Amino acid sequence: MVDVLGFDADDTLWHNERHYRHAQKQLEELLHPYASPERVQEVLLEHEHANIPFYGYGVKGFVLSMIETMLELSHDAIPAADIGKIVAQARHMLSVDVELMPGVSTLLEDLSDSYDILVITKGDLLDQRSKMDRSGLGKYVSRIEVISEKTPAAYREVLTRHNIQPDQFIMVGNSLRSDILPVLEIGGGAVYIPSELQWDHELVEDPHLDGYHQLESIRELPSLLALLDSRT
Repeated sequence: MVDVLGFDADDTLWHNERHYRHAQKQLEELLHPYASPERVQEVLLEHEHANIPFYGYGVKGFVLSMIETMLELSHDAIPAADIGKIVAQARHMLSVDVELMPGVSTLLEDLSDSYDILVITKGDLLDQRSKMDRSGLGKYVSRIEVISEKTPAAYREVLTRHNIQPDQFIMVGNSLRSDILPVLEIGGGAVYIPSELQWDHELVEDPHLDGYHQLESIRELPSLLALLDSRT
């Protein structure tokens, strides 16, 4: 029987990717004299992938990747004032209001009566905890885990530390790569809720997989959980 629900944070509980897309659009406009938007996107993604082992996930690593993209494509000719605009945009991303997905607050309030709720997310510890505080959802969550990478080993370590058996656990998230496949590998359950916007890094080559449940909206989750409970 499932006793514990894990939730991804960014683009599962609240909107996040849209802020990155807005910053990327600003970057494309600043680099318009030097490169096409497509080229900017290509080089930025290359820097993001290369920088993850050093800076991890989140706004801080993203802004460093943007600055490296600016320097590379402009051949170090980008004005310092333009770099300052990107830094200011990053600061805004770290303090912008948290916009919850529709129905999330009521959903977690209701589910917290029947399930132990964990939030398991990647990113910068300070930023993710700040967003949780600003979201108002902390009162429904028993534990928040900010991990550097969502691997099977990382999920196994979290569950072991909290004395949770995989067959008691379901992870809910918007990324097949980070929220679904690693949990299935360790014997847990998973619910995939695709988000409107998805970072290229989170895409998998073959999305036609099985072993998990897919919903159109997080508001459908209680009905699915009721169905699963009726089968146990």
